[in-house]
Amino acid sequence: MKDNNINRRNFLNILGAGVLTAGVAACTGKSRSDSAPVSIASGSKAAGEMTYRVNPNTGDKVSILGFGCMRLPTLNSDSHDGNNIDQEAVNRQVDYALEHGVNYFDTSPAYCKGFSEHAMGIALSRHPRDSYYIATKLSNFSPDTWSGERSIAMYENSRKELQADYIDYMLLHGIGMGGMDALNGRYIDNGMLDFLVKEKEAGRIRNLGFSYHGEIEVYDYLLKMQDEGKIHWDFVQIQLNYIDWKHAKEVNPRNTDAEYLYGELEKRGIPAVIMEPLLGGRLAQVNNHLVGKYKSLRPDDSVASWAFRFAGTPKGVLTVLSGMTYMEHLQDNLKTYSPLQPCSDDELTMLENAAKEILHFPTVPCTDCKYCMPCPYGLDIPTIFSHYNKCINEGLVKEDTQDPAYREARKAFLVGYDRTVPKLRQANHCIGCGQCKPHCPQGIDIPARMTAIDNYVETLKRNKG
Repeated sequence: MKDNNINRRNFLNILGAGVLTAGVAACTGKSRSDSAPVSIASGSKAAGEMTYRVNPNTGDKVSILGFGCMRLPTLNSDSHDGNNIDQEAVNRQVDYALEHGVNYFDTSPAYCKGFSEHAMGIALSRHPRDSYYIATKLSNFSPDTWSGERSIAMYENSRKELQADYIDYMLLHGIGMGGMDALNGRYIDNGMLDFLVKEKEAGRIRNLGFSYHGEIEVYDYLLKMQDEGKIHWDFVQIQLNYIDWKHAKEVNPRNTDAEYLYGELEKRGIPAVIMEPLLGGRLAQVNNHLVGKYKSLRPDDSVASWAFRFAGTPKGVLTVLSGMTYMEHLQDNLKTYSPLQPCSDDELTMLENAAKEILHFPTVPCTDCKYCMPCPYGLDIPTIFSHYNKCINEGLVKEDTQDPAYREARKAFLVGYDRTVPKLRQANHCIGCGQCKPHCPQGIDIPARMTAIDNYVETLKRNKG
């Protein structure tokens, strides 16, 4: 292969024994809540059987599709206690996922305004405990939670909310954000890493790992700890997709290419859990030219499926997380992974070229994690970025007023902006306070981007073409 293409030897080393395909029957059992599992109508099965990967540390047979719980279905209005999760919808999705072979569920105390663990505890506890693996995190980001006492309380509350005597996959959350100082403050100086290791020895944690964002020295330091025999990491969660594989720094100079992150895990035999396979949804909404190319090769597959197949192809990947807010997201992903058809050499080359093409479009590298929210001035930051990126990909961002398509594109952008983002939450209300910037894992200069988008909107309003 040419130098500008993905090196398949580095990417795959051939799939080999890391893949196990098997079926999983629907889960049944005595309910531990007021709501029993929802029965699924016959004929709703996925096209085939779910693909599984085996964790070499425990022998866990884990579904290649992992259920991400950052963006659960919500009700139309907030409830009085701030929890607006649609529990019935969550229950239905969990039941459907389990029946169709998904058995890995990833949550955190920080997700869904702090209510994700509670919702997943209700939904999952209605099924036999040995029918699923639950992953959660010690999300002690704020310095006022760094004390050993506060961090232990967060960990204990996670088990309580999840209604779980043990955690299958426990993560140090967001390692790398804040550099070595944050790592030492959150986990080393307060004794929390030692505490979690003892919890694993006691059986209350079955697998211990970390999720990585940010400064590479922290990532390398933690892996060096294993090399020196100070700890054993059972798994590590990294961001991997067909843009970040070789071009992470072009998206954000602070990021590290997934090719390196994955390679360091592979040579140590550490299973990789994959987050952001769609890069915050950007790879589900590529430009129309690429949509046509994807559809010409696999006409029955969604655009998103290409990213999911890419993320699941390396043999060292244990599971690929997807935040499936709607049932149709779950069903499409089940189709992709039941079973997984790994990317061929030609497809890997095509996706590398697609990554380069996507990088020519000035989209905002927002992953919709919502760590920047809430904005103290009411802006809906992720939705503003989402609308702008969508218009970029659909060719609706034009600066040449003489372009024959300018008038129609202008109208579509402005009308869509007002429909998508309430006027009081639009970019023109940003005052540049910068409170959001430190919380962005992608290192986006959010105030600068808000100013640029607002300037573009005002230009469209003035220039009718």
